[in-house]
Amino acid sequence: MPRRASTTKGGRRGGGRPQRRKDVLHGRGGERGDAFRCVGCRLDVPLIAPGTAHRNHCPHCLASLHVDGRTPGDRASRCRGRMDPLSLSVRADGEWLVIHQCGACGELSANRIAGDDNPLPLLRLATRPLTAPPTPLRALLSL
Repeated sequence: MPRRASTTKGGRRGGGRPQRRKDVLHGRGGERGDAFRCVGCRLDVPLIAPGTAHRNHCPHCLASLHVDGRTPGDRASRCRGRMDPLSLSVRADGEWLVIHQCGACGELSANRIAGDDNPLPLLRLATRPLTAPPTPLRALLSL
């Protein structure tokens, strides 16, 4: 079966429309800060993230907080649980997404990787299915 070409609104091929900048408030009192402390590794993380309109995970350990509701960057969730990186996904245009799972409520979310994300944890997530596969490695090699 032939593959269909992916097009977006307006007939453009490839990537979709650029992500628009959102005014995100990070402080508890609703103030806009310039950094936040990571819930995983406790390092200070700058809010400016190359390649995305807003930062939503730590570039060092990929941990996040469950703060977004339906729309990325809306900060509408009241859960505030720790979101641990579970796996990776790749869009049709080649963009990588980190799949997070909330430790408090179990909700899954997909977050775009940023240009300054540490490649080592990203590669660990990408190769995790090869280190402990649910099917025997011999079955994969016979394909």
